Amino acid sequence: MVGQAETVTVGRIERPFGVKGEVKVRSLSDVPRRIETLDQVSLLATSGKVWETRVTHVRRTGTGFIVGLDGLTTPEDAAMWRGGLIQIPRGTAPMLPDGQYYECDLIGLRVQDEQGHGIGRLDDIWELPGNHVFVVHEGTKETLIPAAKDLIAGVDLEQGVMTVRMVEGLGA
Repeated sequence: MVGQAETVTVGRIERPFGVKGEVKVRSLSDVPRRIETLDQVSLLATSGKVWETRVTHVRRTGTGFIVGLDGLTTPEDAAMWRGGLIQIPRGTAPMLPDGQYYECDLIGLRVQDEQGHGIGRLDDIWELPGNHVFVVHEGTKETLIPAAKDLIAGVDLEQGVMTVRMVEGLGA
């Protein structure tokens, strides 16, 4: 089994599709044709369960993809993976230029301002028209931070910290 640090998340299973166990997938990759070229993948369920399988077919539909996975043959099988992640071994993912990161590497980072004051934990990244938004939680407080280069002062994956420039209206 491949560990989390050894994988890159390339898609999220949104829901079952049809009666043959297919799933609707949203791509989390900026790599062109990444989903269409998948072969061996790991699925990570919201429960933490991991399953190694093979992609049997992929077809584009609107902004997402319909994906067939070896071993999923019914809508009930597919429903068990709703919200799950599709991952590939890190070694098969292309290196990114400096200053660019895979979403799966950012999720879970501690977020702080430039003075070192904690803002919370990066729990999600929303893909909105125009830009992405980092969703940061500290207890019940939610802070939304646009994923804009001028707002991100630094990312240190080894230390698990993202430093942001706070501007009026972002909270903290």
